[in-house]
Amino acid sequence: MLDRSSENRIRIFDTTLRDGEQAPGCSMTLSEKLRVAKALSELNVDIIEAGFPAASPGDFESVKAIADHNFGPVICGLARCNAADIEKVHAAVKGADRHRIHVFVATSAIHREHKLKMAKEEIIKSAVGAIKMARELCVDVEFSPEDASRTELSYLAEVVSAAIEAGATTVNIPDTVGYTVPAEFDQLFRYLKEHVARINEITLSVHCHNDLGMAVANSLAAVGAGARQIECTINGIGERAGNCSLEEAVMAIKTREEFFGLQTGIDTTRLYPTSRLVSNITGMHTPRNKAIVGENAFAHEAGIHQHGMLQHASTYEIMRPEDVGLSKSNLVLGKHSGRHAFRERVKDLGFELDDFETNRAFQDFKKLADKKKDVYDGDIESIIMNADSATSGPWTLQSLEVQTHTDEPSTATVNLVAEDGAEVSESARRDGPVAAAFQALESATGVEMVLRNFELHSTSIGEDAQGEVTVTVDINGQSYRGQGASVDIVEAGCRACLEVMNRTLRRRERGEIAAADATSTHASV
Repeated sequence: MLDRSSENRIRIFDTTLRDGEQAPGCSMTLSEKLRVAKALSELNVDIIEAGFPAASPGDFESVKAIADHNFGPVICGLARCNAADIEKVHAAVKGADRHRIHVFVATSAIHREHKLKMAKEEIIKSAVGAIKMARELCVDVEFSPEDASRTELSYLAEVVSAAIEAGATTVNIPDTVGYTVPAEFDQLFRYLKEHVARINEITLSVHCHNDLGMAVANSLAAVGAGARQIECTINGIGERAGNCSLEEAVMAIKTREEFFGLQTGIDTTRLYPTSRLVSNITGMHTPRNKAIVGENAFAHEAGIHQHGMLQHASTYEIMRPEDVGLSKSNLVLGKHSGRHAFRERVKDLGFELDDFETNRAFQDFKKLADKKKDVYDGDIESIIMNADSATSGPWTLQSLEVQTHTDEPSTATVNLVAEDGAEVSESARRDGPVAAAFQALESATGVEMVLRNFELHSTSIGEDAQGEVTVTVDINGQSYRGQGASVDIVEAGCRACLEVMNRTLRRRERGEIAAADATSTHASV
């Protein structure tokens, strides 16, 4: 039964680790998923959809690991309407004190005819059977009629009614292909509220994709019509054009509280740090003009805007930067800054590090401060984000030497140090310094790769700004992604490349390559 005292409380169901990770290039390792899950817990989301356990052994293990860590939010897993999927979800999530099984089946005419080849009655029977089985294993069961926004209203109401009778505690209405518009979606939810007898006894949820750029608007329209759970992702990542952006939906509800009359439980001061973490891990850089968390979200360059801001911030800012976790000022640190100033800056940026992590990050900060005059917030964030990869072994980049000349091939020499102290040096000559350096790394580590993508992003301002490099490479037909940062972009690329090579070598040592490379079965809800 729905808790009536929470009528004005919007539950935030985060699917970054499931739907978000399905976006091309956004796959994460187990350790990365655990970091994101921890950050989502600190953000105070209500539900974490940790994955699709039946997709692959790797997905099952990651969902189980997240559940077993018991971070606090409800841990949810996705399942198709079959016994094997449901049993795998339960086995994966049951370690969490609070867990949920989320089952789905497509209901639109186009899916019934072309994908499922099932009649309306068969789909309802499948959904009811799956929900009843899930309820035998778990008291918290969510049901989604996939492609609901393109399903006939009368049939959708019939499906939702059957799902509630079968025991679903949450019913989610997905705009799976981002097809609907706000006024139409409002009408859909109001139709269900009027035509489904027991709908007020369950939590009504909304899940929107952004194919027409209206995922947030459609989600808010659904909320206005009675939905009390929003399914969303950090930075709006997801398949195709992405999902409803968590930070945008949450801040819309908070900023326009007098209009919506609703609240979420999100600690909004954690939005920016969480956004940066997901951006760094996935390699999906946030556009400068991205609402809420983009670099320009609180920047004012036009003279008339600056004048207004000096008179009163509310003239051109409807939110305060600190409300979303952005620092009040971009305080510059340098090589003479001490450990206390560094620790305070890290805290102001929204990161919580233990003593070991702080000491490691401070040493990296001092090394960087010796190379560039001013160290900005973006530089410090990059240090913290890349700290784990920098110490993941078995190889560490000791030095890099590059020689280039116009109209001639470049030469690169890399010197690596192994964990046991052994050193290796290799040189290569290629068309360009990056190609030469990567070839030298291949020779030194014995890991052959094919470079698919090389992205460069500046972490701060100035000619001595650090460059963050994200590489996507293929190794034995499997795609990998790595990140690295340095004031030297070739060195940053080498660090990104070496991170991938180290990860590959570690997995070979543990015999994990075959399991991790299994083909995933992705689901769209």
